[in-house]
This record gives sequence, structure tokens and C-alpha cells, in this order.
Amino acid sequence: QVQLVESGGGLVQPGGSLRLSCAASGSIFSINFMGWFRQAPGKEREFVASINWSNSVTTYAVSVKGRFTISRDNAKNTAYLQMNGLEPEDTAVYYCACARAGSWNCWGQGTQVTVSS
Repeated sequence: QVQLVESGGGLVQPGGSLRLSCAASGSIFSINFMGWFRQAPGKEREFVASINWSNSVTTYAVSVKGRFTISRDNAKNTAYLQMNGLEPEDTAVYYCACARAGSWNCWGQGTQVTVSS
């Protein structure tokens, strides 16, 4: 089993920045990818970004590419999502996830990000 704990959400003005953290514990060796998803009110959960836990190759949703950066610190078993140029449309609950054996099958509890003036 893998446990994920997110932190770093909050309220920020448009154009501002936030950094989310996701600390993993448990069966870390089984993780292939770490990723971030988000769910806005009344919408389905959507993919934001992912990082290969072995080689750091990253993937981004078109809507966040160039504004968000995903990274990892293997020594701390932690993934990060640096979010710059935040827009009201980025308001959502952000979830950390891990992929094992080809599927996203472990999830954090979520952290609220609100972009508003």
C-alpha cells in the first residue's frame, strides 16, 4: 500500500503562485508515476501533470503547460506541483496520485486551491 498526503493549497489572487507537495509513504518501490489531478465544482476530475518516478520525464495537460511544473525529490519521497500564473479557472480540489502496474490506483485526500481576487 502507498499513502499520499498533500499540502500547500490555499487562496491566491489571479496571477499568483502556489506550490503543492505530496509526501508518499509505504510501498514506495511499487510507484511508476506520480501525478496531479484536479476537480472543479460540477466537473469531472481531470489530469494535470505527471512525472516518471525513475527518470523524471514529465507530461502536462495543455491547459497548464508553461505555467505549472511537476518535480520530485526521491530522497524525501515527495512530489511537487509549482503553479505560476494562476487563473480563476484553476480553482479546484487538487489530488495527488500514484500509478502502479499501469493504472492510477492510489490517491491523496485532496487540497483546495482557490484563485480569486
